[in-house]
Parts: sequence; C-alpha cells; structure tokens
Amino acid sequence: MSKVSLDEIVKFSKRKGFVYPSSEIYGGFAATYDFGPLGALLKKNLEKQWRYWNITKRTDMEEIEGAIFMHPKVWEASGHVGGFSDLLVEDTETKKRYRADHLIEDAGIMENAGALTAEEIDKIIIEKGIKSPDGNSLSSAKAFNLLVKTHLGPVENDTTIAYLKGESCQNIYVDWKQVVETTRRKLPFGIAQIGKVFRNEITVKQFMFRTREFEQMDVQYFCHPNEADKFYEEWKNYRFDFYTQSLGFSQDNLRWRQHDEDERVFYATDAWDIDYCFGALGFKEMEGLHHRGSYDLDQHSKFSGQDLTYLDPYTNERFNPFIVECSGGFTRIFLAMMFEYYSEEQVKEGETRIVFKAPYNLAPYKCAILPLMKKDGLGDKAKEIFASLRTQGIMCNFDESGSVGKRYRRQDENGTPWCITIDYDTLNDETVTIRHRDTMVQERVGISELGEWLNSEKF
Repeated sequence: MSKVSLDEIVKFSKRKGFVYPSSEIYGGFAATYDFGPLGALLKKNLEKQWRYWNITKRTDMEEIEGAIFMHPKVWEASGHVGGFSDLLVEDTETKKRYRADHLIEDAGIMENAGALTAEEIDKIIIEKGIKSPDGNSLSSAKAFNLLVKTHLGPVENDTTIAYLKGESCQNIYVDWKQVVETTRRKLPFGIAQIGKVFRNEITVKQFMFRTREFEQMDVQYFCHPNEADKFYEEWKNYRFDFYTQSLGFSQDNLRWRQHDEDERVFYATDAWDIDYCFGALGFKEMEGLHHRGSYDLDQHSKFSGQDLTYLDPYTNERFNPFIVECSGGFTRIFLAMMFEYYSEEQVKEGETRIVFKAPYNLAPYKCAILPLMKKDGLGDKAKEIFASLRTQGIMCNFDESGSVGKRYRRQDENGTPWCITIDYDTLNDETVTIRHRDTMVQERVGISELGEWLNSEKF
C-alpha cells in the first residue's frame, strides 16, 4: 500500500493542473474545487468508464439526467427536510461549529462516530474532556440540516423555498414509473445517473474527500422483493470488480466494511461500504451499497398521491419494487485515482521520477508529440502529426520546450502513456520513436500506422 501523504497529492494536483482551489485569486472558497486541464480530461475518462461498466455493457440498464431543482415535497418525502442532519457542537468562546463525530474520531476515541446520538456524544465529550480545535469548551450537540436552502421566484417567502439536491438518487425514484412506461422495461432493471449534489457541510477538510458540491454516481436497481437478496449480492460483487478490473485498483487498497446495526438507516436491510486506502490517511469510505427495500417508492407514493406500483405482466401482481442501490461520490473516486496512480521511482542513483500510472483508457492524454528540434522542418512535421491525431479523436499533447529528457519527465507526471518523438530520421523514412511511460522502452513506428496503433491501446 502507498503511504503518500495527502499534502503531496494536493501539491501535485495543483502543480500539474488536475485540481485547483476554486476562486483562489479571491482567497479561495472552502471545500470547492475546479478541475484543471488534466483533471477535466481524467474526470471525463472516469465518467466514460463508469458508464461503460454500469450501463453500456449491460442489457438491463437505462440512464437519466435529472434536474438540480426538484419540488420541495420530494425532500420531505425522502426524509431530508426532517432528518438529513449532522450533530454539531459549538466552541463556547469563538462560536465556531464543528461536526461532533469528527472531533470524537480525530481524538482517537472511536471510528464511525456518526451513529452516536446527541446524548451519547455529550457524555463522551464530558468524560473524555474533548475541547474545540482552539482549546475551548464545547456546547451540547444539536442537529444541523445539511440541505442547501434557497428561494425561487420573485418573492422570498415560505412558498418559494427550494433546495439544491442533497442526493442524486431522488430523480431516479420520482421518474421511475415514467421510465417504465417510456422504455417498456420489465423487472429486473436499473436506472443510472451521474448527478450534482450539494451539502451544507460544516467540517470541511482532507481536500476533495468532503466537499460542498460534488457528483454522485448512482445505480438504482429495481427488482421483485423475492429477488432482492440475490441482486444485492450480484451488485456487491459487480461494483468491487469495477474498481479492480475496470479502473485497475489494487485489491490491497480496497476493503468491505459492513454498517453496524445502529449505523444503518432504519429502512435498509443491509448496507456495506467499499473503503479505499487513501495513502497515509488510511481506509475511508468511497462507495456505499444499500439494500433499500421499497421505502423510497412507498414514501413518494404517499406524499405525491400517485400510484408508483409495478404491474407484473406475467402474474398480474402489483407492487412497489425493492431497490438495490450503489452510490459513489465522484470526488472521492477521483481522489482515490490520484493516490492509486501516483508513483515515485528511482530511475538511477540520485535521480527520482514521478509517474502518474493511469491506465491508457483513463490517462488524460494518450500520447505526447515531441519534436527533437523546432528547426529543420521537425517542428512543422510534429505539428502535422499532432493535428492529424487530434482529428482522429486521439487526445494528445504537444511539447517542444526543453530537452527531450525533461519532456519525458513532464509527460510521466501527466500520466501520458506514450511519447512520440519526431527526429531527423522521420523526415527520411516517415517513422517516429515511441517511448513507453512505465518501462521507458522505445520502438519505431510508421506515421501512417500511429492512429490505428494508438487506438489499439497497446499498453
């Protein structure tokens, strides 16, 4: 397991253009981040791979893209208005507020303190003498709702209250009946979505691990109640395979953690987290799998007054399906990729290189075009090859600054699998030198073969 520190990943991400602090010229805005040029490409490649694994390659999936604003009743039905909250404590001197469970966990008293009641938290704080980060005494714990509230319309009053989505899956639940009708799907089948989520987090720390704006990558799988246990186990294995087979994560960096009974939401039959070892931070939650029963459709039927039941065409049985949920926070998966593929290697005595070893399908740039010299027609030939590959849909980079050796190192850090050098032999025989990122082995390839050669993903 890698023991790289979060600080190293933060500095690397900013220096290379993976992730920038948002609004940094104004001093930043807590827990919000922008994806830079490399980060935006990596993000899109991850989304593409997620869609392929969970939607395209399967025959039992549909995808929707839901609105950020939803009717306020949605959040009443889901329980978010009344129960989507964290227990906070307040510094009695500075009036700063903190997540009570985070203070207890940071003090090393216990893990997963989020399941504690307000009374249990107050008792631990008193017995263990926990203070605020500023060393002051703390108030008793009180609930703080995480929904981001706003107003829509010309007048601000109670009738215009709206919420930004607290979780992405609610679009799927309220659209489920329409999806059945328009696609003519039969159970079992799933609906997937990558959707924006907003949370009024109080304790924001650990870079992208906990942010106020992020995307959730959701699969909600609808099935007959009698088959829910079977599909729950199938999806549990399928999601783990996504990380090891599709993203190439080491199994040593992954583990399953089952929710304790008092930690699990009351309507869930079972719940597990896929934890990832974020370097020196250790194992932390990356994705959750939940056996939700029919609770969500039951609630939305009750609050909307609409019949959301499914009519089985074979048995004429009518029921609200059970739901198996797989939900991962995109920024956590992205951060896990930064830890997974960041590597420092000693290439020779006294010289170390940093390599971002992303698989070819995830790498931001698939190749880099490096003219040996700018003069003698090499630069022009390199630009011609660069333009040709881009028009073929191959995302490549052009780098002509500094020695070839330094450019190799830059591209290693970018995660670029192949460096293509245009030299004087290129002008004579229409071949180029291709250098492999991980092995640093080089070979000659014809220019006319480059597009097909790269698209075959020889990595």
